[in-house]
Amino acid sequence: MTPAPVSFSFALGAWPRDPRLAIRMNKKRALISAVVVVVLAVLVYLQFREWRHFNWKIFWEQTGETRKLFLVNAVGLIYVSYLLRALRWKVFLRPVRHVPARRLISPTLIGFTGLALLGRPGEFARPYLIARRAELTVSSQIAVWAVERIFDIASFTVLLTVNIFSASDLPYVTQFRRAGFILIALVVAMTAAAVVVRRNTAGVAAWFERRCARFSPHLAHSVAHKVHAFGEGLNTIHDLGSFLQLTALSLGVWFSIALAYEQVTHAYPGPLQQMTVAHVILLIGFSMVGSLVQLPAIGGGSQLATIKGMQGVFDIRPELAVSCGIMLWLVTFMAVIPAGLILAHREHVSLTRISAEQEKEVEPEPAPGNP
Repeated sequence: MTPAPVSFSFALGAWPRDPRLAIRMNKKRALISAVVVVVLAVLVYLQFREWRHFNWKIFWEQTGETRKLFLVNAVGLIYVSYLLRALRWKVFLRPVRHVPARRLISPTLIGFTGLALLGRPGEFARPYLIARRAELTVSSQIAVWAVERIFDIASFTVLLTVNIFSASDLPYVTQFRRAGFILIALVVAMTAAAVVVRRNTAGVAAWFERRCARFSPHLAHSVAHKVHAFGEGLNTIHDLGSFLQLTALSLGVWFSIALAYEQVTHAYPGPLQQMTVAHVILLIGFSMVGSLVQLPAIGGGSQLATIKGMQGVFDIRPELAVSCGIMLWLVTFMAVIPAGLILAHREHVSLTRISAEQEKEVEPEPAPGNP
């Protein structure tokens, strides 16, 4: 089937034509960015108080001594994870549309480029592009994205749990095992909620709508719309075989990322070469928590959390931890940008316009009687 054309110019400065939508988006993003900047400023200030004796000469020496072949291997492993993500989305699409995985690679790379450059506003570029390519609704693919997040969290939890309960050489193993129990409980709760929504989407949506209607009819309508969309996404898992395939691909995604982390740490001289996959899985956990506080294109939270983890858990000296933390961010998060921008240019895709258009498309219609 011929993919729907994507008629966007390649201009990062594009903006929605509706002035009211532009103003609303601008205010929301400005508020989020302000909060993130304040949080990052506090974190950076606290970190620099600890780095009063930071030696920049050693920092640059350690960075310059990295073994480049290991970094190239790490970038290759990250691209393998993108390929596995495209294969996984193909399985999600199977009940409604047959789309070869090769046609999903480009939207995947462009989508993660949008996330890297624009931050959270670029989060839904990938489902938007896949929806256009597969001739499906944007809301249906955002529902798939939500289900994909459950598989990501569950898969990483499996790797982390196996890691902390089987490895005996991890520092603070007792504390990490307690955290593992909390993560397991979270995943069980998410799975149970997903099962309930899949079996009775209409009933769950109506329940949320009644509860939220006390505060805002529009909010109630919006929440019900999202529950219906999420239930639609869950219907993409149509049999046990698909579930097992999705689980295997999800584990493959996160194991590839863990191997990439290991390659980056082994690129450095000294104690980082002793890091194993069991160790770097903990670092990924720190990075995931830190990624909740990110600025577009420059990150911030994930680097600080990873650096803090290397210092506090593995006793890595500040100069080496800072260099490795930044390198991990560049390899695992920013390395997709060159390929993504090339593909976006070739396909005439504007990342910012996609961000604006998808927000407009997934916004539910106002409930009757509510402007």
